[in-house]
Amino acid sequence: MEFYNKFMEYLEAEDKEKAVFYALNLLEENKVDILTLYTKILAPSLNNMFCKSTEKGVCIWKEHVRSSIIRTIIECAYPHVIKQRDKNGVERRNESVVVVCPQDEYHEIGARMVADFYTLHGFDTVFVGANTPKEDFVSAINIIKPKYVVISVTNYYNIVNAERAIKRIREIANYDLKIIVGGYAFRANKEIYKNIGADYLMDSFEEIEAFIKEGQK
Repeated sequence: MEFYNKFMEYLEAEDKEKAVFYALNLLEENKVDILTLYTKILAPSLNNMFCKSTEKGVCIWKEHVRSSIIRTIIECAYPHVIKQRDKNGVERRNESVVVVCPQDEYHEIGARMVADFYTLHGFDTVFVGANTPKEDFVSAINIIKPKYVVISVTNYYNIVNAERAIKRIREIANYDLKIIVGGYAFRANKEIYKNIGADYLMDSFEEIEAFIKEGQK
């Protein structure tokens, strides 16, 4: 994809200014929509990062710089999320979604994009972020009363923390709350979500969209 290749030139050069302005200009000029930007440009730029043998000593550094640039783009793109929702004629729902990463999970960019996708579909979306101690968001569940809690896990070893959070949510929620999990950690074993007490596993924007359109309860 031409846009992806050009974006990668700026990203690999760690040119934050050009990368951010290029991505935002694509939205402003209607060359891509939010879904295309997120799924065809930003997500692949993270997932396809390759560290050269001559750069082994700075791989983590480069990963953090790249993540920082992409995080900035996503935050700056939020007004476009709202504009696209309204342009598509999507009505605001009287329903909310809480998106979190469990304790010790610091990879939050995928979850951040997922939060915007629910916003595009009219939900009042609350993005809590990375490394969220379970008591910090579980205690707010019965106040916010979200329709869904979405838990994103990238590191396989944090599935146990997701399980603990789900167990605590089930203990404290006083209504029929549905819990969705997703993220790279579940790709090796897509059935494990059942074992940790989640209701659904969704690993792509297409799956989320189909789920919402079907009006699952």
